[in-house]
Amino acid sequence: MTDIQQVVPAPQDTAGRFRAFGARHLEELLRRGGLSDADRLAVRAVATVLPFRTNSYVLDELIDWTAVPDDPIYRLVFPQPDMLPTGDVDRIAALLASGAPDSGIRALAHEVRMRLNPHPAGQLVLNAPSMDGTVLPGLQHKYPETVLFFPKQGQTCHAYCTYCFRWAQFVDEPDLKMSTDHIDTLVAYLRRHPEVTSVLITGGDPMIMNSTVLRRYVEPLLDPSLEHIESIRIGTKSLGYWPRRFVTDPDADDTLRLFEEVRATGRSLAFMAHYSHPRELSTPIAARAIQRVRDAGAVIRTQAPLIRTVNDDAATWAEMWRVQVRSGMVPYYMFVERDTGPQDYFAVPLARAHEIFRDAYASVSGLSRSVRGPSMSATPGKVCIDGVAEVAGERVFVLRMLQARDPGLVGRPFFARYDPKAAWLSDLVPAFADRFPFESPPTELVA
Repeated sequence: MTDIQQVVPAPQDTAGRFRAFGARHLEELLRRGGLSDADRLAVRAVATVLPFRTNSYVLDELIDWTAVPDDPIYRLVFPQPDMLPTGDVDRIAALLASGAPDSGIRALAHEVRMRLNPHPAGQLVLNAPSMDGTVLPGLQHKYPETVLFFPKQGQTCHAYCTYCFRWAQFVDEPDLKMSTDHIDTLVAYLRRHPEVTSVLITGGDPMIMNSTVLRRYVEPLLDPSLEHIESIRIGTKSLGYWPRRFVTDPDADDTLRLFEEVRATGRSLAFMAHYSHPRELSTPIAARAIQRVRDAGAVIRTQAPLIRTVNDDAATWAEMWRVQVRSGMVPYYMFVERDTGPQDYFAVPLARAHEIFRDAYASVSGLSRSVRGPSMSATPGKVCIDGVAEVAGERVFVLRMLQARDPGLVGRPFFARYDPKAAWLSDLVPAFADRFPFESPPTELVA
């Protein structure tokens, strides 16, 4: 890979610690990629709406700059000129080119963002728990056994993925953010809800926090009064985007000791690691980080969405699952790109998604077949595409609820009419029924 420090003279500090590159570096970074003036301006326009952030490790170790703009990791972290509707990009680009005031650019960016469904699947309304009549910010409780916790200091990432369904956490829109620093509120809520067995610490990326701050949030969950909490999960991209967090960062050892303490209480510590492409697993320090996290007692489960132009072929997924199993990780989910942000740009039709999953699944050993998918994390729950079949002379999608707001629906199969263009649950029409199992019956039937 080409050393990006030739492009942006921003050396790391003397300890070799994390260094981020944001929107103000974008023009210089794009010049290294050889993009035209028009394309660079269009990328900058997209970056006013959607967030951009990367770091020296991604730039130096993961991106093949000779293959830009087609390199998959480049496409994974750098905004693309056509990620948003052409009319919106052209309007913002015109303002940038004319030197328009920042206030005008921000206003137009806000207008575009509000059309991108920033919080899909009813997150802000349906998932928000309450206690004593007060809604609890920074918590989500969608499924009975699992609570999501968004620590305030963990609401950024080592680098942002262009497809990210949590993009609203990272833009200049305070009303769209989910976060809290009140761990005592979470603990009080958990004490009242013994049905909760798992807490997922998420973001952003919790591993952006140093060990002292992370401990502040994790230790209270180990209290004996919370014996019903069987597992603590950490949703993170750090193993792919900044593996030094667990090897050479100043607090790497302290962080791993905290993991060991979680395991010593008899609870499971699950790393929900996001890997979008095999190259994220390819460096020596990435392998070392995986080993150290596993040695500390964590189980690493891997997941990622199927992303057009990044990993939309079976060979890529099969290679990724094989490397993960060799490294002692557990392939867990292939997701469908959510209905938020630039979904139209990155989404793969459900029929094609099933073909990719099927072909990759068929080419790996049983140890890799722990993976589930393609799965849509939609409003009613996680809906898996089990296959395409012909039933009673009709071609249909065979679907199943892997997880559901209504536990009675978990594992229940159902059918949708085959549609080669459908990319999300809302695009599907029930087959052999007037509604899907998770839909309410018509009012007249209730009456």
